[in-house]
Amino acid sequence: VQLQASGGGLVQAGGSLRLSCAASARTFRSYTVGWFRQSPGKERDFVAAIRRNGGGTYYADSVKGRFTISRDNAKMTLYLQMNSLNAEDTALYYCAAARGEIITTMRSQASYEYWGQGTLVTVSS
Repeated sequence: VQLQASGGGLVQAGGSLRLSCAASARTFRSYTVGWFRQSPGKERDFVAAIRRNGGGTYYADSVKGRFTISRDNAKMTLYLQMNSLNAEDTALYYCAAARGEIITTMRSQASYEYWGQGTLVTVSS
């Protein structure tokens, strides 16, 4: 499956952005999907993931309560609504997909076979 992330940009602290990730596969509903981010000089970290049917969502502690992950399987699209952004959220955001259900390992980037190209989010303070 090919993934195309979009929606990044420059936003002031306290603002909001919504990222999208369009998938090419009609079998999108069979993939666990998630978002990761990488700040300059840091490793790529888990942000959020969602189960295949959208029934379960999982978040990093740093974004819990501010970010919401969702998916529209009919549109083959993954979303990340980001609210109350702060400077620490500045990063390149990647969407990723894993075949099947990977509940216990969804926070590990090694579990994901497919990656989008990344979209840059810059939060100015």
